[in-house]
Amino acid sequence: MSLTMFLGGLQEGLFYALLAMGVYISFRILNTPDLTTEGSYTLGVAVSAVLTVAGHPVLGLLCAFLAGAMAGSVTGILQTKVGIHPILAGILTMSGLYTVNTAVMGGKPDVTLTKTTIFNRLYEAFDINLAAFNRDRQAFTMAKEITVLIVAAVLAGAVLLLLVWFFRTHIGLCIRATGNNEAMVRSSSINAGGMKILGLAIANGCTGLAGGVMTQSGGFATISNGAGVLVVGLASVIIGEVIVGKRSVTLGFISAILGSVMYQCLIRLATSMNVFPAYYLKLISAVIVAAALALPAVRENLQRSRKGGRRHA
Repeated sequence: MSLTMFLGGLQEGLFYALLAMGVYISFRILNTPDLTTEGSYTLGVAVSAVLTVAGHPVLGLLCAFLAGAMAGSVTGILQTKVGIHPILAGILTMSGLYTVNTAVMGGKPDVTLTKTTIFNRLYEAFDINLAAFNRDRQAFTMAKEITVLIVAAVLAGAVLLLLVWFFRTHIGLCIRATGNNEAMVRSSSINAGGMKILGLAIANGCTGLAGGVMTQSGGFATISNGAGVLVVGLASVIIGEVIVGKRSVTLGFISAILGSVMYQCLIRLATSMNVFPAYYLKLISAVIVAAALALPAVRENLQRSRKGGRRHA
């Protein structure tokens, strides 16, 4: 794997870490299977793209988070107030968001971003332009890659710190308690439904933010950008847990980031070998996720066989 490819995997891993942390909140902290992810990610893509084209890239990221949070709130309301099953509630919201996302993008299937993204503005600030490209193409490419990497690291680090802080507050602890034992929370006079709605809002807000920053990084937005991102998020969480383990919420968020980076690097490594055609990417992703899911069971079986061997000895 070349240095440029490794940096690209690291960048995407840190950007998708925002998605992974959102998935961790819904699937691990709230213990709720939330299928809104693909719709809220694309909603973040659409909102960020439209506002970036209008010349407001930073506002685009903020509104991408808020839009994703609103989508998550709708799913939470369908679950808690209407009594719809969590999986079906997520599917309903995701289906409705397809129309909403298309409307946000002006009825177009795709939008090309102009040079007003946060990355282009940083390139201008650091004098990474055509003149630099003509002077030294390799240095130009490396400067762009490092700039994007810095933005990805700062954004992922900032969201990590905010989430760790929030889930140590009283409201954050209530959300965690709701995921652990909803019946006990209800008996403690805590609004379990409200906690679940807030938790899903934060989770999908992180997902929308991931979509917003990814579309500014890529320079374009399509209505199908969110296809498959739920698998990416789950794979990141699972791989991270295999490496770090399930010890605390703070380590859970950190493991989601590590898992996201490792997953993207594995995908890039697999595709760089030129063994499989490009359309094998989904199959490779599924195999990686299946392998990550199987690792804990394999490890447990090995430990049991070793203990059994010692007893017979």
